[in-house]
Amino acid sequence: MPKMKTHSGAKKRFRVTKSGKVKRGQAGKSHILTKKSPKRKSNLRGGTYVNVADAKNVKEMLQS
Repeated sequence: MPKMKTHSGAKKRFRVTKSGKVKRGQAGKSHILTKKSPKRKSNLRGGTYVNVADAKNVKEMLQS
């Protein structure tokens, strides 16, 4: 049986930390930025973690 392939979209969007959490970027920072406040835009800069309920599915997509 052939190896499972890594999900190409997931490998570009997620990263697994050493502790096993899944990191992701914030959504909403690509367009329509004029109506968003500077505070809101700066808060979108940093990354955050994937919800624990979704982390299992993301890890399965990242397995090669």
